[in-house]
Amino acid sequence: MATVDFFTPIVDDPRDFGRIAAANALSDIYAMGARPLFALNLVAFPRAQLGTGVLEEIVRGGGEIAREAGVAIIGGHSIDDAEPKFGMCVIGEVAPDRIVRNSTARAGDVLVLTKPIGTGAISTALKRGVAEPHAVQAAVKSMTTLNRAAAEAMLRAGASAATDVTGFGLLGHLREMARGSRLAAVVRASAVPLLPTALELAERGILPGGSKRNFDDVADAVHWADEVPEPLRRLLCDAQTSGGLLIAIAPDRAPGLLAELRAAGLTAAEIGRLEEGPAGAIAVEP
Repeated sequence: MATVDFFTPIVDDPRDFGRIAAANALSDIYAMGARPLFALNLVAFPRAQLGTGVLEEIVRGGGEIAREAGVAIIGGHSIDDAEPKFGMCVIGEVAPDRIVRNSTARAGDVLVLTKPIGTGAISTALKRGVAEPHAVQAAVKSMTTLNRAAAEAMLRAGASAATDVTGFGLLGHLREMARGSRLAAVVRASAVPLLPTALELAERGILPGGSKRNFDDVADAVHWADEVPEPLRRLLCDAQTSGGLLIAIAPDRAPGLLAELRAAGLTAAEIGRLEEGPAGAIAVEP
């Protein structure tokens, strides 16, 4: 299987940008239960304006994550462009009967999220110069954490379905899973782990444009309990970069999965369930 992803910088440090972009590109492979094999770098860079030193740091950061994942970077392509962009095309392998899809969840499955959300809010705050350093540090740590351990754990636990949480936000990706599985979903908003200051930023309206579009896009599918505050509603739609895995798994297997994820150092939580109902409908409880 093959996947590709690249984007513009969301942090100031070029090495961190490279690390985040690489981890994000690898995420689709892990979400399907596959093993990444090799990758190609994709680079757009304004060489005359920034010089090659910055580019070297970006590529170095991407290479560090690739080595951590056991992936060989075998080449790539670069162009001169006014705005920096970096990412990877990643090739992976998995036996056809072991592919984890986002459309095979079962009624009664619980939903496990393996990383906190809020990277969109924090990266937007960073661009505006109002991000707290400890929040940026936490976001970078989350975004540079590979989903490898989470993928290996879900395979051992026998997950029914999974997806990675990226640009469409938590509820956008959940709607896709529920719709594909012909099920409805229930989310406990208070159970969703959040990055530091993310909720405060949402309260101040500091969210990327993509998060606002996500909120509008899921409006017809989501029923919000009155007790769920507006900023938290917005944050559940926050566009993520290199987010965690959203895993559907049988209730009796969830405790073992959560224990293994937490032992691996992940901020994993059970956040809801799937049930019979209109395909793609989501009820958000307090």
